[in-house]
Amino acid sequence: MILDAQPDIEVLAEAGDGAQALDAVRRLRPDVALLDIRMPVMDGIEACRAITGRSDCRTVMLTTFDADEYVYEALHAGASGFLLKDVRRDDLVHAVRVVAAGESLVAPSVARRLIAEYTSRPSPGRSPVGPGRLDGLTARERETLLHLARGLSNAEIAAALVLSEHTVKTHVGNVLSKLGLRDRVQAVICAYETGLVSPSSEGGSAGTSPARVRRSPPHDPSLG
Repeated sequence: MILDAQPDIEVLAEAGDGAQALDAVRRLRPDVALLDIRMPVMDGIEACRAITGRSDCRTVMLTTFDADEYVYEALHAGASGFLLKDVRRDDLVHAVRVVAAGESLVAPSVARRLIAEYTSRPSPGRSPVGPGRLDGLTARERETLLHLARGLSNAEIAAALVLSEHTVKTHVGNVLSKLGLRDRVQAVICAYETGLVSPSSEGGSAGTSPARVRRSPPHDPSLG
């Protein structure tokens, strides 16, 4: 198995549906849960909402952008990241470590496709967000948000802006606080919604340093 082979990751359980995944999280209290958006009994969105609302476990959603229509809803349910189902093995391992360390995972290609899907499907219950929402940000904080939307890690943003990583963390915290956002995933969505970044714009490369993982997620059988 991909994750079992890692010395710092322990697979605690596998689940055949969303209800089983939720039960496993309650019993085993993992750091991260990998959830397929489309699962029987309880879908990934409902499971994600229940998991993030009742535990400290962070969730990563597995999706196929050409088929799934509910990716944006999953983000609002509290997902900390998104991976395509054909993700490379190294990227899967990297994602688990990043999310377990407390960061969110939004690769540039995934972010662009996510927003392109979102903006092409207007929702009756969604209010438009204007660029005025960003008026409370300083110029440096807007730059930081721009780089967040392109999928850069704190270290990469620090290099791009010629700042210390500590200063970048402060800017990221200020952006999230001023805009009332939960995490970096929501910051990416906000950047697109306000027009700071467009789905067709060029993105950078995502990455962050590996972190130790105490416990690992209920493993999706399709990742075998």
